[in-house]
Amino acid sequence: MLYQPPTADELARLKEELGLSSAQMAKLFGLSGGRHWRKYTGGPDPQGISPHVLFFAMAQLELEPSTIERVLQRMRKLGAVIDLSADTDERE
Repeated sequence: MLYQPPTADELARLKEELGLSSAQMAKLFGLSGGRHWRKYTGGPDPQGISPHVLFFAMAQLELEPSTIERVLQRMRKLGAVIDLSADTDERE
């Protein structure tokens, strides 16, 4: 697989386009908080976002909620515990 992550500027444009806060972007991408989002968009050398994290966010933006729920149910059937509505900062 060939993958080149979006640039920090491209991610910042998406954030602006969606009108979301850093904390909301972190939640969309399945990250544990706004400071983790900023790892990908700030500083002199931002980290590239992994393809699976980017896929997770884009799937939530593009797929029907019922499709997302079917995937989550399959994950749960395998043994995962996942609740997209939970506040991830509660575990920290």
